Amino acid sequence: MLLRATLAGFVLASLTWSVQAETIRIAIGTQDTTINCAAGGLMIRELGLLEKYLPHDGQYKDAKYEIEWKNFTSGAPLTNEMVAGKLDFGAMADFPGSFNGVAFEAAGKHSLFISVLSGSTKGSGNGIVVPNNSSAQSLADLKGKSISVPFASTAHGMLLRAVAAQGWDPLKDVNIIAQAPEVAGSALQANKIDAHADFVPFAELFPNRGFARKIYDGSQAAAPTMHGALVDESYARKYPEVVVAYLRAGIEANRLLAAEPEKYSELIEKVAGIEAEVNYLFHGPLGVQTRDQTWKPEYRQAVGTAIDTLKLMKKADRGLDLDKFIDDQYIRVAFKEAGLDYNAQLANYAPSPLKANDAGTGKPITDFTRVAQIWVKGEPKVRHYASPEAAFTALEELKKDSKEIRAVYAQAQDSGIKLLANQAWFASDSKGQLNAFLLKGQAQHFAQAHGGKVVDFNQAIAAR
Repeated sequence: MLLRATLAGFVLASLTWSVQAETIRIAIGTQDTTINCAAGGLMIRELGLLEKYLPHDGQYKDAKYEIEWKNFTSGAPLTNEMVAGKLDFGAMADFPGSFNGVAFEAAGKHSLFISVLSGSTKGSGNGIVVPNNSSAQSLADLKGKSISVPFASTAHGMLLRAVAAQGWDPLKDVNIIAQAPEVAGSALQANKIDAHADFVPFAELFPNRGFARKIYDGSQAAAPTMHGALVDESYARKYPEVVVAYLRAGIEANRLLAAEPEKYSELIEKVAGIEAEVNYLFHGPLGVQTRDQTWKPEYRQAVGTAIDTLKLMKKADRGLDLDKFIDDQYIRVAFKEAGLDYNAQLANYAPSPLKANDAGTGKPITDFTRVAQIWVKGEPKVRHYASPEAAFTALEELKKDSKEIRAVYAQAQDSGIKLLANQAWFASDSKGQLNAFLLKGQAQHFAQAHGGKVVDFNQAIAAR
């Protein structure tokens, strides 16, 4: 059992009460459709991982556990139930997580941001999409247009920063309206809105479903973003070992996702209804975000920026002491118990690694800047290729063999994020090599600088 003395420096170390024969509630609020929260909710619940790490000796020898799960589609209602004492843990993004801290303070309580679950120091994950038939190719084309967004979400913060970067007045130059993602999907299909800004996974999910195009990625705002886990501080002080057990379960969930991303992408689809192809965009190697459970300075900055934005929006009239709100002592103990080096991971900024051979040549892939991948229906593993050209050649052969394709992926040349290849633009260089980009303008700029030309996905395949 994790002894209180092990948590040196904690206020917890001085607590002496026993929890023997006590029934301990562990009430966890999840966001299943927010798929980068999977290691803090869905995976733990579906695989029974928490039960593996709960203490059953020492002070917990006769303790009984009552585990409760409740799913939400956004962070605000989850926070309401945490503040009301109905939940002990919650998983959400930097923006609603900051609001969680503010709401607890307003109620005379405190919550702690105890772990990152997934994030991007570049800002990828949040994005803006438009209907397929829209003429807009970038955010610059949306001046004077209506853009919907889930209010008080991390995507809302991204949108405000993106609008400010254009030099626009958010109250005059665009019409920003509140809209939940489940409503926005229908609105996009009916052309009732000009654009929609949203958090994970909707900027990828809607394009994958064929009725929207992504025209802006959060990395363009260079604003770090993350999702993480929070806990009621009073609960954490009373049951520190339970908090560490929850984080140990998250560490194992993260390990499983890294080892078999296809398998667990399928599990997420089965439970949450988000297509496995989209889940793989995030949880597969070289994914849109990194499953990083350490409190990197950029993630601390994201929380601080969110707090400032909440004050600017008049959603909060007070700040938060980040050094008290962000509490990494529990995740550090969880890493140590799991035999992992927290400081080493804290310094690691690499994306989820790809260790694979080219499916065509069989040679190890060593250059990851132009990696492309194909997920063939009926195959349990994604095929990896060293270049878009190799993947597109293979794609033609697969089609001749009447193979159904689930998804094709490409790595963006500039940002390095994983893209749905059928949504990407490709620019050739002086050697004729193809490079993928999210936006047509980005591809055109590259082509002009390298003496190449720009093609879309279908043109790139036809040229093979």
